[in-house]
Amino acid sequence: MRISTLAVRLGLTALLIAGVLLTTMAGRAQQNAVPGPHSSANSPNIQNSRVNQQPAAGSLATQLKDWTAQVSTPQWLGYTVLQVAGNRSMCCGGGDWNGDCGTCRLEKGDHGVNIIGNNADATVMLEGPREIAVLFRAENHQITNIRIASTECTLDAGGLPFVWLTNVKPSESVAVLTTFVRNEGSNYRDSDDRHGHQALSAIALHADDSAEAALESFIRPDSPDELRKQTAFWLGEARGKAGFLALQKMAKSDPSTDVRAHVTFALSVSKEPGAVDEMIRMAHDDESTHVRGQALFWLAQKAGKKEAAAITNAIENDPDTEVKKKAVFALSQMPKDEGVPKLIEVAQNNRNPVVRKQAMFWLGQSNDPRALAFFEKVLAQ
Repeated sequence: MRISTLAVRLGLTALLIAGVLLTTMAGRAQQNAVPGPHSSANSPNIQNSRVNQQPAAGSLATQLKDWTAQVSTPQWLGYTVLQVAGNRSMCCGGGDWNGDCGTCRLEKGDHGVNIIGNNADATVMLEGPREIAVLFRAENHQITNIRIASTECTLDAGGLPFVWLTNVKPSESVAVLTTFVRNEGSNYRDSDDRHGHQALSAIALHADDSAEAALESFIRPDSPDELRKQTAFWLGEARGKAGFLALQKMAKSDPSTDVRAHVTFALSVSKEPGAVDEMIRMAHDDESTHVRGQALFWLAQKAGKKEAAAITNAIENDPDTEVKKKAVFALSQMPKDEGVPKLIEVAQNNRNPVVRKQAMFWLGQSNDPRALAFFEKVLAQ
């Protein structure tokens, strides 16, 4: 009896020890394993990497700084935040991906961003991505790259280690990314591999009030023109009503002609009611002929009755011949069934010979049978 009891006790003890060991080993394996497509609700699928998952400790700024300071050979660090509402996927620009997103190969040198599916004709994803991954690459104790990707993308880290942080606060993420935008701000240029551009894109996709405040700070008149222009795009593309209201303010008060011209493009990608009306107002009222012309061009891309009326109104009533010529060009950019008849009407009836000549030129470029018939009629007279 004593031997049997001792054996049972020893057996139970062994089972308990084995259970503890298995639990510990499983925890370590989970910490170091490469996540699969469904292995974590808080991370994308990361391939070709040894992933160390850990909770964010203290402030994100401090943790990122400490991590960067200890990194000598290349490594990645990433986390997810909630994504602003919208039917879009963010994938590596110029990269090696297929389908809606596919595999983003982080070490292949692709630095841009592709926005997939954010248009009215796109197939709506009923359960589209609700988070984006924000990624930092460090080497030789400094950040060398910032990337963003939707969490349904597969990330190929090229054999580099990956630190994955959980429970990152969106406001702290925005604050960290803002430092990169501001650090680049004095030399902000149109280059896809600048940290500032990637950081700005990431901020624009954060579903957090702090992102709105950061973006509004970037469009102040004392910010670099290029930063204001890039921010304008994201206000139109991603920020909904709040973005439209900010663009409307820029359209009326930004001191730069180039920036206001870019605002017309940003309004053209906005889905908000009132965006077209603001473009029409700019086409009619802006003091700059360049801005009025750009507004007409982007109105043509919308190709509706209201937009067509604004373009023909500019042809008839704008005081500047250059704007009239740009309005004629805008007609040439409309779908042929809408644009060609209006070009023929301008070529026939407009009182300005320069405008008539411009309409004839764009009719000649259209390769439309109606344009050919019109030319034959003119030549027969």
